[in-house]
Amino acid sequence: MRDNEVWRRILSISAALGLVALTVAACGGTQRGGSSADSTVVGTVQVCSSCHGSEGRSISPTFPRLAGQQKDYLVAQLQAFRDKTRADPHAQTYMWGMAARLSDPTIDAIAIYYASQAPVAGKPSASPETAGGEKIFTEGIPSESVPGCMNCHGEKAEGNGPIPLLAGQHQAYLARQLEAFASMARANEIMHENSKDLTAAQISEVSAYLATL
Repeated sequence: MRDNEVWRRILSISAALGLVALTVAACGGTQRGGSSADSTVVGTVQVCSSCHGSEGRSISPTFPRLAGQQKDYLVAQLQAFRDKTRADPHAQTYMWGMAARLSDPTIDAIAIYYASQAPVAGKPSASPETAGGEKIFTEGIPSESVPGCMNCHGEKAEGNGPIPLLAGQHQAYLARQLEAFASMARANEIMHENSKDLTAAQISEVSAYLATL
């Protein structure tokens, strides 16, 4: 998606974001009323869908697919956006404002919703690029002391708890995150160590493979 199209999308949802912020504020963070809490979550998810797609099945590589993502990972990321502790450029641009007024109960409910959706299946490919990516995913790069991604993310890149599902994600989004980890624009010591010596070609390969799963 071109930058001007992305900015048009942001402007188009700004009014809806304001309404959701007011709704969350009205709930006071404690969400003692079940119907009020439910309406807050429904309204928030509706705003999320403007970028992340219906049921979290994003069609734009600018925005990650959330369908089937690990609940604990989603909670951690939403809290980091809200608390401004995840500071990579896209987090600041798109998510700091979106998450600013979310209470912990709302974050938990949003995470449960997206985790319960069926993940997006990847598109199989037999290209040399994906073959190279599969080798990195399963075996790592021993010469660079890079472990195989599957050691943490699972044999099918399904993730576990705070470790995210990667399978079926947009290739361009995954590549951008690896680049952010490598530069520490997105602070994560483990992922920094695992990505800092990857070449652009290797990042493209492993992200291409993950998009096929």
